[in-house]
Amino acid sequence: MPGERLTVRGASEIGRFPGAAPPTRAELTIHEEGERKQEEGACRRWFRKMCPCCCKRQNSASYDVTDRVEVSKTPTPPPALDLTKPKPENGEAKEMEEIKLSVCSVNLLSSKTDQNRMEHHTDLYYGDELIIRRGQTFQMELELNRPFSTDTDKLHLELKTGPLPLVSKGTHVIIPLVDHLEDERWEAKITEQSGNKIKLSVNSPANAVTGLYGLTVTTCSLKGEPMNCHNSSKNIVLLFNPWCEEDTVFLDDEAERKEYVLNDTGRLYYGTEKQIGARTWNFGQFHEGILEACLFILEKSEIPPSGRGDPVNVVRVISAMINAQDDFGVLVGNWSGNYSNGVSPAAWSSSVEILRKYHASNGTPVSYGQCWVFSGVTTTVLRCLGIPARSVTNFQSAHDTDVSLTTDVYFDENMEPIDYLNSDSVWNFHVWNDCWMARPDLPPGYGGWQAVDSTPQETSQGTFRCGPASVNAIRSGQVYLKHDTPFVFAEVNSDKIYWQKNLNGTFSQIHSEKKAVGHCISTKAVGSDERADITHLYKYQEGSDEERIAVETASRYGTKPDVYSAPMAEDVCVEVKMEGEGPRMGTDARLTIVVKNLSSQPRQTTLNSQVAVMYYTGVLKGTIKKDQMPVELLPNEEKTIEWLLPYQHYQNQLVDQAALMLTLSGRVSETQQVLANQTTFRLRTPDLNITPVGEAVVGKEMAAKITFTNPLPRTLKSVVFRVEGLGLQKGHEVVVGDVGAHSTVTLTEHFIPTQPGPRKLVASLDCKQLSQVHGVADIVVLEQ
Repeated sequence: MPGERLTVRGASEIGRFPGAAPPTRAELTIHEEGERKQEEGACRRWFRKMCPCCCKRQNSASYDVTDRVEVSKTPTPPPALDLTKPKPENGEAKEMEEIKLSVCSVNLLSSKTDQNRMEHHTDLYYGDELIIRRGQTFQMELELNRPFSTDTDKLHLELKTGPLPLVSKGTHVIIPLVDHLEDERWEAKITEQSGNKIKLSVNSPANAVTGLYGLTVTTCSLKGEPMNCHNSSKNIVLLFNPWCEEDTVFLDDEAERKEYVLNDTGRLYYGTEKQIGARTWNFGQFHEGILEACLFILEKSEIPPSGRGDPVNVVRVISAMINAQDDFGVLVGNWSGNYSNGVSPAAWSSSVEILRKYHASNGTPVSYGQCWVFSGVTTTVLRCLGIPARSVTNFQSAHDTDVSLTTDVYFDENMEPIDYLNSDSVWNFHVWNDCWMARPDLPPGYGGWQAVDSTPQETSQGTFRCGPASVNAIRSGQVYLKHDTPFVFAEVNSDKIYWQKNLNGTFSQIHSEKKAVGHCISTKAVGSDERADITHLYKYQEGSDEERIAVETASRYGTKPDVYSAPMAEDVCVEVKMEGEGPRMGTDARLTIVVKNLSSQPRQTTLNSQVAVMYYTGVLKGTIKKDQMPVELLPNEEKTIEWLLPYQHYQNQLVDQAALMLTLSGRVSETQQVLANQTTFRLRTPDLNITPVGEAVVGKEMAAKITFTNPLPRTLKSVVFRVEGLGLQKGHEVVVGDVGAHSTVTLTEHFIPTQPGPRKLVASLDCKQLSQVHGVADIVVLEQ
């Protein structure tokens, strides 16, 4: 039986939840004391001889019983103290010196309810490892083989991280005992001492290297005898600290810290600027296995451990490692429409499964991701490591391929697009991340939000990564500031320049659109599920003097610095309008083209229109309809033209986002002014309706009904639902099969909530004919 108790105790010390019943803990404590009695009988007999009173007070009830049993079996009474024999001064201390000081056990006080985890805002992380934040004190308890004496004993702590810990690199930390703790250094102080136990308060600097540390406690005497080393069975995880003013990731707003560090769910935005869609995403940074996966990613990146104290380095590495383009990172990007060897990007609704799968496979990239998936996973990793982060969506997001800081569109002599030159593109939307930090490597004023993008688009210093780029620098056109500021500037504020080929092979600028790029930049609002428009953080108001100065400032650092040397007058304009939320999937798409003559003279033109199916990245799949429309305008006249795309034209042509691009072009006969306009729109898909059934209580079964109606006049093939809810149920697939035209499907999910508080049940639909169908239900789970 004692052997069985020993096994249980050992298991509880190496990382299980501290939720064992009190009788079990009490039983183990009694067993530990009995065990120590046998090991240290000589010490106890010595203490009993020197001071039977103290020895008796230290005995537990079980010791009293053990003593009585031993006495009854021993015919000879224990030797009495010789009170007549003189004792040397400090004799007890000298005797204690003969017992070499050693550590019996280390208690890191690492359970979720202990002081450390609560004070360091890490109580939400799974498990009972010691997870702390740098720049803040933490506590630990040591049990020694005898009382500690500051006069005769020495003790220090050592922390080591990485494969080759070095003191000079900050990866081997020696923590001395001091009388008073001071900020900005590794130090430890004894705050409590009771018998053989001491409690330490340990301080770390705000620039300490983050990561996984092993702990060793070293003891010795002042005589210089050989040291005793005790290795803790538990490791320590040190994270960035947004609550610490000296940490470069400090965020001085509690509501924002709660949102950008502690919130494990969020909203990702997609679609077009006039039809903004939103979906719930489970970041799950505190979920089982996620912290281990994030630390594994840092190990996989081969960033030197000494570089993990600088959030700029860490963010830049994470940007590279979330995509698998050139370093076997987390996610394989796929924009082909064929996802047969993996999961469709639109089917994911959580980072948890992706990161756990990557970790469990020892770094095999997960298939597949597109920009919102890359962004969702990046948010998870950064928040998990303690760096405030959010997912950001830019609508009409430019992709500048030649560092011109303009989005260039080329036409031949006949005003036909030159496809092989049109490498620049404008994505319907693009999702990246903001992260919060000071930037001591930049001039003052460029800290705060930094743009970082993990979607593989262009290389940066030979690797597919982007950022961190100061949002303040982007806003003011200071594109010479690192990292990758020109690319992000072009995404949000480049002008769209139209070029026509001349007979001699050169090109002339024939038109420019100054408001074509960077609209409705969106992120989830703090403390709610509403959309927050943060366009003003990335750019000044369109057309303002400040915005034009920023654009022209940035362009001087591009490959076409003279693009603004010859501005052209314009007196005819064309725009496309859409009613309400826009056309719905399965119906004819209707848009309105408005042409205005701003001059006092008549104008005549012919508008060429073509509509093409497109990937949301701006890559066109193919044209599905072309038209020509002659337009005659009286002085100051405005004309409205109704444009129609029948369902039959697009029903078999759409790709992932059901996105389309309408391109209009023409030339004004009287002035030779070129008219050009490109408008993207999507066909809106229905939502999944999720209705909770029953009372939501921890440990009590409940249900949720998921309802979906097929909007198409055709059968959906091989429909699969994916359902997940952090604290409600694990993510899983439900194969539905074929769903007939305009048919309704109802799925009932049964599950048992495991965590109290506000929770979100998320579901998405995956099939070839329809994407971006998803839904969410808010469920408040009560304690049992």
